Amino acid sequence: MSSLKAFLNPIQVENKEVIVSNRFQEDGKPVPFVIRPITQDENDLLIKKQTKIDKKGRETFDRNGYTEGLVTAAVVFPDLKNAELQKAYNALGEGSLLRKMLYAGEYADLSIEVQKFSGFDIDINDDIEEIKNA
Repeated sequence: MSSLKAFLNPIQVENKEVIVSNRFQEDGKPVPFVIRPITQDENDLLIKKQTKIDKKGRETFDRNGYTEGLVTAAVVFPDLKNAELQKAYNALGEGSLLRKMLYAGEYADLSIEVQKFSGFDIDINDDIEEIKNA
């Protein structure tokens, strides 16, 4: 039997740099986004926030809101809360900023990188369906 030592001292995962667009450059080189993995506790809160129950007891889940919350929570750099950056894109809030900064494919690439880095090895929508049906 293994000891608890491995669980008491897990390997710390470093933040990850990802290039999602060549449009953001400094000195002729693309500037990466920096992302962090999302814990299951954070994921549970995101799911709960995007799950609504109407007066008839029917449950609905906002997949787009969930994905936006997951991605914005994972982005460490650029600072999506930065007022100057939001003002430059005429955005209010982190999600709005990312949607205005990135083209659709770039946003999808960033979302995929966040999902992979957070341990989702299959389509996140499959995981959401499994959680909802549990």
